Parts: sequence; C-alpha cells; structure tokens
Amino acid sequence: MKKINIGLVLVLAATVLFAGCASMNKTTKGAVVGTAAGGAMGAVIGKATGNTALGAIIGATVGGATGAIIGREMDKQAAEIEQTVPDAKVERVGEGIVVEFSSAVLFGFDQADLSTDAKANLDKLVKVLNTYPDTNIEVQGHTDSKGSETYNQNLSVKRATSVSDYLVASQITTGRITTKGFGETLPEYDNETEEGRAQNRRVEFLITANEKMVAEAAAEIEK
Repeated sequence: MKKINIGLVLVLAATVLFAGCASMNKTTKGAVVGTAAGGAMGAVIGKATGNTALGAIIGATVGGATGAIIGREMDKQAAEIEQTVPDAKVERVGEGIVVEFSSAVLFGFDQADLSTDAKANLDKLVKVLNTYPDTNIEVQGHTDSKGSETYNQNLSVKRATSVSDYLVASQITTGRITTKGFGETLPEYDNETEEGRAQNRRVEFLITANEKMVAEAAAEIEK
C-alpha cells in the first residue's frame, strides 16, 4: 500500500509541477524540474505517460543554475536542428531535446535499410550534432501495433541500429550513442487510425548533456 501511495504522490507532484511551470520558458522549466524531482520524477512521468523520451530526459535533469545554463545551450541546438532539418519534429524537454523522424522519412515500407533521402536528412542532423559534441544521443526505434509483438520489436531494433550505425559512420563518437528498440510498446499516437499508426512508426533522438557539459556548466556558476 505504501508503494501505491508514494506513486500517487509522485504523479500528483508531477502534475502540480508542470502546471506551475506552464508560464515559464523552457530553460527555466529545466532548472525547476531538475531541482524538484530529478530521476525519480522522470521515471514516474515516463511510465505514466508512456513517453519514454520525456521520462528519460527529465530523469537526466541536473537542475538549478547549472541546469539553466545547460538549458540555454539546448535552446540554441534545438533552434539549429529545427532550421537545418525541416523534415524532423523538434521538441525541447527540460534540459534536453527530442528529435523525431517518421519512419516513412527514413525507411521504405517494412524495411530497415536507410533510403537515400534518409541519409540526406541524417546528414543535416549530423552537422548540428557535431557542432555540439558534449551531448549524449539515445536513438530509439518505435513501430505501430500491426504485426506480432516479436516482429515489431525486432524491426524497431534494426531501424534504430541502422540509424546509430550511420551516425557512427558520419563521425559521431560511438561513446555518445545509445541504441534502443521499443517495438509497439510505447505508442504516442492512436493506433486505431492509419494516421496514428503512421506517426507511431518513428525514430526518436534523445539529446542530453554529457558529463563534460554538466561539469563546464557547474564551473561557470562558480566564476
């Protein structure tokens, strides 16, 4: 019973926190969320919403004045990605960035090999990622609910791996990249409609500060 109560309190706290942050800019939200909750809040939010990107980024939040500095850097990077990669959906979350590509932009139907157009889009993203080397990148593959769970899981892993391999071949340091496939388990859109299923077939990039960026931001506060 205690576990249930604690979970409810955390979920309620998350609701209150985000409601209170509604009028703040994204950089300030990053600082507040990190100070108030950190990893525990991120885990709860990710599980409650089914949005693993949101949960993972909030879980990696540093918070405070250091988080605010990181947030400003992420603001700049997100703006560059949005301008450079028009086929991607770019969202600032806390102290990180989520970049979403529809699988249709990257792959042929039921395929895991990158198309020529996909490589052109990824080349644009790589250019920005290499401009900001002090970040970690998690590449996530997702599918719709058609087909078996096992098949969709394998396809999501293959697609995420294809993207990660291309990033490495494009001079993104291997140590920056984590690759995960979630199959059909984390839909963000309605799997009951064709439009929703198409949107659920996606690859997401979660961009967060690495240890060096965090340390440099903290050192700037000490000046």
